[in-house]
Amino acid sequence: MRFEGIIPPLVTPMRDGGELNLDGLPSIIEHVIKGGVHGIFILGSQSESFALSFDEKREIILKTLEVVSGRVPVLVGTGMITTRDSIRMTRLAKELGADGVSVMTPYFIRPSQEELYEHYRAIAEEAGEMSVLLYNNPLRTGVQIEVETVVRLAELENIVGMKESSGDMMRMMRYIQATEGMEFDVLSGNDALIYAGMLCGAKGGVSATANVYPALVVGIYESVKRGDLEEGRRLQYELLKFRTAFNRLGTFPAMVKEAMNMLGLPAGPPRPPVKPLTHGEREELKGIMDELSS
Repeated sequence: MRFEGIIPPLVTPMRDGGELNLDGLPSIIEHVIKGGVHGIFILGSQSESFALSFDEKREIILKTLEVVSGRVPVLVGTGMITTRDSIRMTRLAKELGADGVSVMTPYFIRPSQEELYEHYRAIAEEAGEMSVLLYNNPLRTGVQIEVETVVRLAELENIVGMKESSGDMMRMMRYIQATEGMEFDVLSGNDALIYAGMLCGAKGGVSATANVYPALVVGIYESVKRGDLEEGRRLQYELLKFRTAFNRLGTFPAMVKEAMNMLGLPAGPPRPPVKPLTHGEREELKGIMDELSS
């Protein structure tokens, strides 16, 4: 399976106190599907995967697949620090029936490019007929997948693309150019670069803001696809009003959850040590959202 379009990295709903709230998943999933998204990505960084146990991840995969019921593809984040644990998570996603896995580079350690290649090759082998997306997010992991390594990995049959979250437009263009003609698709992991990325050959975006404004983000993608570049540009700048607040309101990933709470969606709080937004930050966020809804 190949992945294209707008795919939100779904938040994980929590109760006050930090307990998992599986009952909150259905309304969040229905919200993004109603907004026209082309897939759902669970257990990524926006999902607080770093704060979830293996058993909690299993519960989230099962519940998501049950609620989605085949309406859109479901991607599962399976990247861990070690190859062994990444393989274990990938095996779980495959056994439970996910459509594909997205594998973030290891974090905390700094593997060489050859070690990265062997890491992904082993995971792809475990995935079998299930599709694998590479996930480059050096701002959070400290590890960059070099263009040459991406090309080598794209030669493996079930590695079908990557989520590119460096925020570096030139790097995204180099990935796209280097894999042109291969069965490999690049998706922007930075919401502010969906429009520009698509003009350069990206196939859409894995968009955290699509948790909140799925129809708006889908509108960028659909406008570019039908050739209405002026409308796509307008919508991208509209989204930028919300996206730029990521870097100043709260600790990641609190802002998106707070925005969803304001819309009446049961995202709940982030899991400690991350705290909800302060009163002042909430007021600023409310002002941005009021402007977007006007």
